[in-house]
Amino acid sequence: MLQIGNIVISSRCLLAPLAGVSDLPFRLISREHGCEFAYTEMISGRSLVYDSRKTLQMLITSEKDTPLGLQLLGAEPEVLAEATVIAASVKNVRLIDFNAACPVSKVVGKGEGAALMKDPPLFSRILGAIVKNTALPVTVKLRAGWDDSSVNAPDLARRAMDAGVSSVTIHGRTRTQGYQGSVDYAVIRQAKEAISIPLIGSGDALSPALIKQMFDETGCDGVAIARGALGNPWIFHEADLFLREGILPERPSREEVQKVLLKHLEIQCFYFGETRAVVMFRKLFSWYVKSLPNIRKLRERAFRAISKQEMTDLISELTATWIH
Repeated sequence: MLQIGNIVISSRCLLAPLAGVSDLPFRLISREHGCEFAYTEMISGRSLVYDSRKTLQMLITSEKDTPLGLQLLGAEPEVLAEATVIAASVKNVRLIDFNAACPVSKVVGKGEGAALMKDPPLFSRILGAIVKNTALPVTVKLRAGWDDSSVNAPDLARRAMDAGVSSVTIHGRTRTQGYQGSVDYAVIRQAKEAISIPLIGSGDALSPALIKQMFDETGCDGVAIARGALGNPWIFHEADLFLREGILPERPSREEVQKVLLKHLEIQCFYFGETRAVVMFRKLFSWYVKSLPNIRKLRERAFRAISKQEMTDLISELTATWIH
């Protein structure tokens, strides 16, 4: 069991916010395979306040998409306070998360994301403004630090707790590392020991074994799965089973992969329309088939597909040439 504020979930593995990925269809497919709690994509607080059409489309949800966390991005306490009120009114949203971890240059260049780890007072003011403007649980995502010389996640985790947040997520790499190099399990453990609220570990949660390693080495209360869920919704059920019983189930059969690919495509087309959905689905197709041998030509054809029928035909051809 994992409790964050007034939210109690039976699984300790969450679907992390994934910019450009964790839209409603992605979340629904993940939920069908054991994901109990999911986050929206990262949402700009300023865009939300100023009613960006693209941002509003990112907030589409459904009755099966619950409980849901909404992740905000920004660096202006007043704007984020206003954005929090709007975010808390979105259907199915049960938690507000704040991103102080994104390492992308165009984000940190504006003083947002991981750049806030260099400004602890501003970080605290932002969290205070968010907490003050919602009755929902508020959480925050951090990195280990900005670089190797400024690893300050434990200190910021304490600041977050003092500001009234309900849990902290820490990606165990610095901003300068990006997604390269080793995850620092030690700094996550230090942060866990520094606070009395739940801590979620993040980084290299790519398999049930690595997820268990995160729990074992950090003492964390939950694990956020990001890249491990790309083309692999089965990871949620597999991780839960491995954590509970030490059992690794067989990987999905070709029939199961075909069924999930077709369903994901169907949901994508339903919510986004065929033309847009097929373009979006190209990368999803690539992720689903990434572990298969002799797949390069099919992937190349998928990135040229422009219709639902083309993509459906590719999925059928994929399963016909599956090699166990």
